[in-house]
Amino acid sequence: MILLLSACVYNAGRDSINRSTVENFDLSRFMGRWYEIARFDHSFERGMQGVTADYSLQADGSVRVVNSGMRGNKPVEAVGRAKLTSQPGRLRVSFFWIFYSDYNILAMGNNGQWALVGSRSPRYLWILSRTPSMPIDELNYVINLAEQRGYNTDNLIFVEH
Repeated sequence: MILLLSACVYNAGRDSINRSTVENFDLSRFMGRWYEIARFDHSFERGMQGVTADYSLQADGSVRVVNSGMRGNKPVEAVGRAKLTSQPGRLRVSFFWIFYSDYNILAMGNNGQWALVGSRSPRYLWILSRTPSMPIDELNYVINLAEQRGYNTDNLIFVEH
């Protein structure tokens, strides 16, 4: 009974998130360096600051993804691969062998200066910017977008650069 109740609670939270992606996604505009402004806590980035993500298009149409940052005084880097899906704004990303996860570009600024990114799970959310910081009114706007989609933004961790 407890297992069934846990599954229902998990799925209820999962189904309350709006995961629709940007309709007119241009992969070339997404390439380059992004600074992580805020994220939900998860084990692979726990304790990291100064986090960046660099995306570069490869000859085979895939995207090389390099996530880097500092954990304490030690540099940390993860190199992965992303590929497009049939849905605009949805990529499949892998940092480990053949295991891919959804990477949903939920919203982007009109000028491409920021992005709101989620996944299939409500436990993953990132706010990215082309610069190490965002104007507070713009950041509040993006946080509000995340709240409107059903994310609990009280759980955001703000990244120092």
